[in-house]
Amino acid sequence: MNGSLAAKRLEISGVVQGVGFRPFLFVLAKQYHLKGEVSNTAGGVLAIVEGTLKNIEKFTHDIYHKSPLLACVTRIESFDTHPHNFSLFQIVKSISSKGRTTLISPDVTICPDCLAEMKDPCDRRYEYPFINCTNCGPRYTIIEDIPYDRPKTSMKQFKMCTRCQHEYDNPLNRRFHAQPNACPECGPHVFLTDNKGKKIGSDSKEAISLAAQYLSQGKIVAVKGLGGFHLACDASNQEAVQSLRLRKTRPHKPFALMAESASVLFDHVHVTPEEKQLLESYHRPIVLLNKKNVRQDDIKGLAPDAAPFNNCLGIMLPYTPLHYLLLEKGPDVLVMTSGNRSGEPLSIDNNDALDAFSHIADYFLLHNRDIYFRADDSIARVQAGEPRFIRRSRGYAPLPISLNKKMPKILGCGGGLKSTVCLTRNNDVFLSQHIGDLDNKKVYDFFQDSINHLKDILDIQPEIIAHDMHPGYMSTDYAKAQNNVKKVAVQHHHAHAVACMAENDLDGEAIAITLDGTGYGTDGHIWGGEILLCTQKEFKRKAHLSYIKMPGGDAAVIEPWRMAASVLYQAFGDEVFDMDIPYIKEMKKENLSFVYQMMEKDLNSPLTSSAGRLFDAVSSLLCIRHRVSHESQAAMELEAVADRELTEDVYRFDILRKINDDRDTSFEIDMIPCIRQITGDLKENTSLGIISSKFHNTIVQAFASAAVSVSKETGIGKIVLSGGVFNNDIILNSMIRTLEEKNLKVYTHTKVPTGDGGISLGQAVVAAALEAN
Repeated sequence: MNGSLAAKRLEISGVVQGVGFRPFLFVLAKQYHLKGEVSNTAGGVLAIVEGTLKNIEKFTHDIYHKSPLLACVTRIESFDTHPHNFSLFQIVKSISSKGRTTLISPDVTICPDCLAEMKDPCDRRYEYPFINCTNCGPRYTIIEDIPYDRPKTSMKQFKMCTRCQHEYDNPLNRRFHAQPNACPECGPHVFLTDNKGKKIGSDSKEAISLAAQYLSQGKIVAVKGLGGFHLACDASNQEAVQSLRLRKTRPHKPFALMAESASVLFDHVHVTPEEKQLLESYHRPIVLLNKKNVRQDDIKGLAPDAAPFNNCLGIMLPYTPLHYLLLEKGPDVLVMTSGNRSGEPLSIDNNDALDAFSHIADYFLLHNRDIYFRADDSIARVQAGEPRFIRRSRGYAPLPISLNKKMPKILGCGGGLKSTVCLTRNNDVFLSQHIGDLDNKKVYDFFQDSINHLKDILDIQPEIIAHDMHPGYMSTDYAKAQNNVKKVAVQHHHAHAVACMAENDLDGEAIAITLDGTGYGTDGHIWGGEILLCTQKEFKRKAHLSYIKMPGGDAAVIEPWRMAASVLYQAFGDEVFDMDIPYIKEMKKENLSFVYQMMEKDLNSPLTSSAGRLFDAVSSLLCIRHRVSHESQAAMELEAVADRELTEDVYRFDILRKINDDRDTSFEIDMIPCIRQITGDLKENTSLGIISSKFHNTIVQAFASAAVSVSKETGIGKIVLSGGVFNNDIILNSMIRTLEEKNLKVYTHTKVPTGDGGISLGQAVVAAALEAN
């Protein structure tokens, strides 16, 4: 029977549009002597094939195992169908329909074939900054709607020339049905202007050469890229870097850097094989790499102010043709920081960019291909042997995270900082690109646009909206304003915990250690140093840091000296003023008196159990950072000075056992004894490196000890770690090692950010669990 004619209808789901999938099937069908047709659909790709059953089976097997690099086949549904007696195999017009379920590819780096052509003086696309094929280039940021065809992308305004059209129509060509296909004759072009919008240079090649020349001369150039603008300058030019910091009003936050290849970096940073693989992946994230010399004034060949007070450099490799051309013609390493007004989303429009930062950039390297949807660079780091996200955005979004259970259609709105949103369908959770901090109107507008865009291109109308419990978040306001849909409020740290549980397929109970800066607690206080006993549906608070006061409320987040004053007052009372430590000498007595009066009268001094605020307090107590200019700065600089060789010494802490109203046991972690011993070390002029290291060790030992107590009481040995504090390399590695030494099984984040960028996933899963019951 295998030799007789068979006919099959194959409905193929996954990332199968915009990745050379139909051409792949065309070639595969010829290989197995199959006739029929293939088309894009709203659900993915539809292939109707006729031939011997044996060849159809081989064809189907190869779809799974030999698909293009950027493709990801998640399901093939096969149905018998009547033979149509096709005479050949061909690609036919896409089928539009309702019920869109196809997965959209993220934007990816230029492929080796296109890069070689771009560098070949004999090639017609020599030095063409928009060269691409089905294996590379823009996707998500240029898609207006699906199916993914040229008329539904920002390439619709560029009519292909005869030669490009021939490539597009030729099934054996690498650019067969490559929607962004173009060349210098028919495609987009770049142009250079000064910061008043006046054009400079005669054509694209001259514009790029001049931009590279200006970068080499120490100028700042705004570069329109794949998902938005970068502000670029020569990373080896201290004056240029300082000028960018001054103009952008960004005094300390590390700048992202771009180098042409990993080998260029070897003088500057340590690069492990795992880090090199992550750097060179087609996702092209910014990768945090350890400096070879951590002295801020001695980074070989790079400006000291590129990443001051930090042990790491955030480095990415070029991912667009334009990046390669700038690095080839200009400096070896560029600063490539986000092009936006402070606190606002990434600029994607030429006129908006000129308006937003003409006071920052000397020149603007622009192009005329529209960016439909912005996407910031992703940020990742190899920790404990695994790549982990700090920000999951360009190169990854909107690819889904697949879970082990089906869920209803849910919108997770995220929190207030590092916002992302997610939509769920069946087993898939679609996480948006990075949105930002929801504290101004333009970011909030982008937040709403992101939701609407994802709902549209994924054809998901949520039945449930999950949001943070915090009443003051703009994401909560959005959720509450939606009509005719069920709403579920989810506690912040429960969402953190469940996100980690879900990505590790944990369905039962687990103990969660969640450490971060801010989360609204069920008691109305600010949480952030928590141990929870969790299921995906509910949780109990089993342990937490003892509450301390935040004099000035949100002002204490910006001014860590307030948190240092708070813990000192709690530890020593009025004796603080007579203490012989550098912190007291650097503080104005009237400022300390003012905050102590606030605390005594409970004026704007909310209670917090936040680990993040405790890091801030110690950073200021050590006179490392009294006021921050960016989030987590004080804690990052405290980590940077730590002596990594000192892994055993700890300060004292107390774990207090409590019996709650419901007769349940919980624990309180009192770190005031630690504060007292730190001040003792300061009086003895102990090095900051030793004090920082001992503090880090103490945090780990305190939470590990409390977790063991909870584990013994409950019989549960599974521990999940979540929250932004685990971006701290010392804390994550030490916590994993310490818990595993106590025979506990540890689960961490590898698919979504450990910080607030991952909580929308947790919110959705909690809502699904509640709905199921």
